[in-house]
Amino acid sequence: MTALFRLLRDADLAGRNTFSVAARAPWLLEVNDTGSLAEALDLAQVRDLPLLMLGGGSNLLFAGDPPGVVVALRAAGLQVIVDDGVHAVVRADAGADWHGLVMWSLDQGLCGLENLALIPGSTGAAPIQNIGAYGVEVGERIVAVEAWDRRAQRNVRLDRATCAFGYRDSAFKRDPERWIVTAVELALSRHAKPRLDYAGIGEELAAMGVATPGAREVAEAVIRIRRRKLPDPAVVGNAGSFFKNPIVPAPLAQALQAAHPRLPVFPGDGDGTRKLSAAWLIDACGWKGAREGDAGVSSAHALVLVNHGAATGLQLLELARRIAASVQDRFGVALEPEPRIVGARW
Repeated sequence: MTALFRLLRDADLAGRNTFSVAARAPWLLEVNDTGSLAEALDLAQVRDLPLLMLGGGSNLLFAGDPPGVVVALRAAGLQVIVDDGVHAVVRADAGADWHGLVMWSLDQGLCGLENLALIPGSTGAAPIQNIGAYGVEVGERIVAVEAWDRRAQRNVRLDRATCAFGYRDSAFKRDPERWIVTAVELALSRHAKPRLDYAGIGEELAAMGVATPGAREVAEAVIRIRRRKLPDPAVVGNAGSFFKNPIVPAPLAQALQAAHPRLPVFPGDGDGTRKLSAAWLIDACGWKGAREGDAGVSSAHALVLVNHGAATGLQLLELARRIAASVQDRFGVALEPEPRIVGARW
């Protein structure tokens, strides 16, 4: 019988983050049954210490050892909880692998997550970061998020509006000391309406010889693109895109595009703003493929910082800071990291 939870002291975290950087936790709390979370958090060794939630470790950088307790939710159940033959709602436990959920949903004949295929990490992390790719953000699909409210000491179910999703942002990300995401409910469909307007997907489908794509073909196209552009964390340590695409006032975007006609510019998150390609800005500053010791930038994608072997998290962070400073100096645009920085300030 699997224990409801277990507490480990002085835990090695190098194999629990996709950058594969060395880090240790004073305590690691693994919770196998979400129903026992409150009991686990009330353990004497845990009760008064700071907590860090750790899913797949694909959206954080250990620039130092975390204080207190690292908590890993391991429950990984998937189920269809509503299905009227056209629309369905899927409930996924926080510990479920995100890409596994995407492929499972396709096996159930459900569409809506295909553009988000092959994003590494756990399902519980998806709403925190409001993960997105190829024109789709997970917040668009979320009906509700189930969470443990540490302030109220109870389980809650938050609807989409309460989650306050933004670009790589959410209520959970803004208040990480309060919320522990335990499950996610997603609205999907049995009738595919492929989102093909993002650059690259149409071309990939054409290369595959697919004229009328369904959800599974779109997922396959996304998987092919991601495998070609992004290094495999199992081979080279990385956390995917390290920087957010900056959102700037429209006049600044227009001035930059006038000076640099090849700079990709996209609609922003509201009136009067535009989104710039961080990858283009970084590449234009000469960082693509750069390497400082074992800390480097992928030669395939300028947004991806990589650990070539023995880089420390602090070395990767210092490289990221130099990249951001050079973009600020040349273009007057501030870059922000996507991953959570643990053990240091940005």
